[in-house]
Amino acid sequence: MMQFFGETRIDFIRQRWKAIAVSAIIILAGLVSMIIKGGPKYGVDFLGGTVIQVHFPQAPNIGDVRQALADAGYGDIEIKTFGAANEILLRAEKQEEGTAISDAVMNALRQAFAHNPPEERLVESVGPKIGKELRTAAIWATLISLALILVYVSFRFEFIFAVGAVIALFHDVLITLSFFSLLDMEVNLTVVAAFLTIVGFSLNDTIVVMDRIRENRRIHRDATIEQLINLSVNQTLGRTIITSLTVFTVVLILLFFGGDVIYNFAFAMTVGVIAGVYSTVYIASPIVVEWHKKAEVQKIRRGVKVA
Repeated sequence: MMQFFGETRIDFIRQRWKAIAVSAIIILAGLVSMIIKGGPKYGVDFLGGTVIQVHFPQAPNIGDVRQALADAGYGDIEIKTFGAANEILLRAEKQEEGTAISDAVMNALRQAFAHNPPEERLVESVGPKIGKELRTAAIWATLISLALILVYVSFRFEFIFAVGAVIALFHDVLITLSFFSLLDMEVNLTVVAAFLTIVGFSLNDTIVVMDRIRENRRIHRDATIEQLINLSVNQTLGRTIITSLTVFTVVLILLFFGGDVIYNFAFAMTVGVIAGVYSTVYIASPIVVEWHKKAEVQKIRRGVKVA
């Protein structure tokens, strides 16, 4: 196989506390942001409501759009451009029967912009009850996937490896969620899909490193756990960089050229891929190191000889 990277001897474990500190600051900032804002900013998928995509022949003045809706009694509707300046996305949290709200909104806009008649392109409505059920289902889907990963990794490796892997996956999701809160971005169903994709991507890299650690434990029986992890991460570093750069390039293209519909998904994937690359080394591995150190201390106290 063609070798793109030579042999490296980087002491990753030595720098773990600095990486953990950076992660802790980001997650803490995100949690404070979510507490101040009353939780993540949920999209219409989870809150319920109506989204209307409106096309104008010419780009309208957003202030005039807001005034027209306020005059019609819909002053609380969120307004933002969607892709182009003449594409407007309206989001109303209130839910009315059938297409009543979209018909009323479009009538108000057509009267106010008779010289620039708008056209309804898309209407999506989600009831508050369904939105709550979707939110609950998304949380359970994430928790159940993490629990199954814990069982699988415990069965394939050791329990402590599974704990390290699952905490690293939690870390990746929390980092991504923190950026969403700090940047006031919406969490919707596509973002949840991105979370689950991040979990799969990050786990794949973690499994590869753990598999190499298990092999090296049989070969280097006298090595410490820090030496084994450093050796294993260095041996798999080339694969990790190539795989991550490939995925990162794809999600970066989606982020800049994918359009507004998948922007949040692409952003979540971009942050998640970055977090997933270093969480294996700086989150999962330190947990394994500290666990082994405590286990050795307990063995010494019980009078068991430690190799």
